[in-house]
Amino acid sequence: MTTLHYRGQAYAIRKPSDVKACVELTYRHEHYNTCRELVRAEMQEHPSLTYRGIAYSK
Repeated sequence: MTTLHYRGQAYAIRKPSDVKACVELTYRHEHYNTCRELVRAEMQEHPSLTYRGIAYSK
């Protein structure tokens, strides 16, 4: 295993973290998804955003 040194301290390299499951979040009756791939796919289908009642297009 490789050891990194920073300012005289040795640090072991950890294995990459596991992939997190997708979670759907709700905020003010709007639904959001934590998976970037799903969000990117939704942006392709609906290329406009609404913020505080004002629509913005991509």
